[in-house]
Amino acid sequence: MLRKRRLAQAIGLVLISVLGTGGWAVENVQKAVTTPPPGAAAWRADHSLSRSLPDPATASPAAVARFFASLTDAQQRDVARRHPLTVGNLDGAPISLRYRANFLAIKAEKAALERSDPTARQEGQSAARYADLLRPGRQILAFDPRGRGQIAEVYGNLETARRTAVVVPGSDIDLGSFDRAKDPYGTPSRMAQTLHAKMAENAPATPTAVIAWAGYTTPVGLGPDAATGRLAEAGAPRLNRFLAGLKATGAAAPTVLCHSYGSVLCGVAAPAMAPGTASDLVFLASPGTRTDTAAELGTTARVWAARDATDWIGDVPHLRLLGLGHGADPTDPAYGARRVSADRAEGHTGYFAPGTDSLDNFADIVLGAYSAVHCAADDQECRHDLG
Repeated sequence: MLRKRRLAQAIGLVLISVLGTGGWAVENVQKAVTTPPPGAAAWRADHSLSRSLPDPATASPAAVARFFASLTDAQQRDVARRHPLTVGNLDGAPISLRYRANFLAIKAEKAALERSDPTARQEGQSAARYADLLRPGRQILAFDPRGRGQIAEVYGNLETARRTAVVVPGSDIDLGSFDRAKDPYGTPSRMAQTLHAKMAENAPATPTAVIAWAGYTTPVGLGPDAATGRLAEAGAPRLNRFLAGLKATGAAAPTVLCHSYGSVLCGVAAPAMAPGTASDLVFLASPGTRTDTAAELGTTARVWAARDATDWIGDVPHLRLLGLGHGADPTDPAYGARRVSADRAEGHTGYFAPGTDSLDNFADIVLGAYSAVHCAADDQECRHDLG
């Protein structure tokens, strides 16, 4: 009987993947962006400082941090001015310098677009996108215009924050949809904003920051990319390097909140996550992490999980077969994660909506206020050994 049920689930998984796109839709198969951004060749060829610059592809974030620490402020600014795309995405570079470099890179991309298309000033969606990213007060920590585009934005003061978080989104997120108005609480931008606001409300005296990280190529719709781990495997090293870069700059180790397919990426990344680069991993609305248990993640970070009863992801078979599917449900007690309440959340993208218990729980986890966390079942079940 169990074997038949698992077979039926497997068939269901294939049908969800295939029918959801009208077949294996070739146009929905994404090419992952994994290499350093354009400009890396010019960066490597630059000997203006009479020494080699750290290779964006191979230098560790710690080595990058040491390199910038050896420069004067004027030298740092000059390097960022000459190589904005490289410096803006160089994990380990000073945070404020990356903000400046990305401002210059976005400004240059906007100008180049407008030169190539004179109508872009009035009509071009990309030109408008870049103009919005240039608004005063925005803190763009990463910007890569290749493909569908990748971006990371900071809310709060990352350089002084004592409690930090990184939001890792799932499917259909890129440079254009990162902060779209439609389905606002399903975007990493809005997730990060509401989480940061809740943290400030709960602990107004604690300096905090939240990063919305859309730094990998996400699946588009349902289909082979959403049903396999290919894009998660391509994105995992980028996430780990990003986290190592935060540590190299002295930022507090963040709680990493992984939504939907983002939890697949976090699950793949976890075994190679350097110690001290993440304090907690939170899987929410997860189709699986490509492991059967939390212990198999091989991480020293505390592992949490949440899913609301109305989330359709609960109907997706949690198994792996012939490369399809992502394995066990992190909210299954057998998985071994600390399960928190999400009863007041609605649907697949409502976990960060104001007034939800899930948002309250996420804020308390980031703040380390574990006694305030509401567990999914027994009040003590998710807080054991946390005091």
